[in-house]
Amino acid sequence: MLDQIALRAELADHYDLAPSPDLALATADLYARVERVVSPPDWAIHAPYVAAINRLKKERNAVILAHNYMTPEIYHGVADVVGDSLQLAIEATRAEADVIVQCGVHFMAETAKILNPAKTVLIPDMEAGCSLAESITPAGIAEMRARYPGAPVVTYVNTSAAVKAASDVCCTSSNAAQIVAAQDSDTVIMTPDKYLAQNVARQVPHKRVVWWDGACIVHERFTAQDLRDFRRYNPETRIIAHPECPPDVVAEADFSGSTSGIIGYVERERPQKAMLVTECSMASNISGALPEVDFVGPCNMCPYMKKITLEKILWSLHAMDGAVEVDAAIAAKARVAVQRMIDLSRQLAG
Repeated sequence: MLDQIALRAELADHYDLAPSPDLALATADLYARVERVVSPPDWAIHAPYVAAINRLKKERNAVILAHNYMTPEIYHGVADVVGDSLQLAIEATRAEADVIVQCGVHFMAETAKILNPAKTVLIPDMEAGCSLAESITPAGIAEMRARYPGAPVVTYVNTSAAVKAASDVCCTSSNAAQIVAAQDSDTVIMTPDKYLAQNVARQVPHKRVVWWDGACIVHERFTAQDLRDFRRYNPETRIIAHPECPPDVVAEADFSGSTSGIIGYVERERPQKAMLVTECSMASNISGALPEVDFVGPCNMCPYMKKITLEKILWSLHAMDGAVEVDAAIAAKARVAVQRMIDLSRQLAG
């Protein structure tokens, strides 16, 4: 666990991190992207960290990859690449920097390291885990293989390197249906997200999709009744759900897709009002570019994603702390499953 008191004392010795109206003004171009969701006083607090991180990452020859669930000051202030799990995995293979800072959760940093074994991969907080990733182990994969002999294992990227290594191919929420459909077997095992698997099964009815009993703590809390109640009083609102939500929730939505799919849908459709049935930062991160869209309604916060802060990113780059390592033998096997996903995605997109 990071010692926040010692961390702050060390940073204070090297950087002026006091709230600064002058730095807020100097970074006005970045603030313009978040002014709809971040107040001017808050930006004056963030600006010294943003300026220090952007300066330090040049000195370290570092690139910052940020998931769509990062807070706006990270997403718009310091990230070089933003996206969903598939986009970040692909961009990790293209990274030319010596250092990759993964602003997301631990399995994402592991994936970046798997794809870049010679590079330094940092995660600003080692405790930024994932309930879904923790729901499955290699023993669980073995159990599913024994139950369904010969069936290929399609594993969500929201898993540990060891689980990926025990699988045949990975998938993300944006390509899961295509990956499953591309398997030769009539029966396909999906792990660990039961709701993603059930939603995929509806999209590929010619396959028998079986699943592990895992779920995301953010998305499993939404209910179909929540959506029906909201729509009753807000009939004009477009409801957009992530496929990690239960199938009856997805059925109530106007659209379902990965985080990148959700962004693309809202950008295309530009509804007057939209409710994003996913993690809270999604709406905050895209609202600045879509001033005509009123983002309304409930969302759920991911406590793991929110462990990543500007302060921890600065510390990680300053101290080169939080290096992610993956056993070479496990990484080699996991790389095969991840690369199969990337290659299949490119083929199917082409």
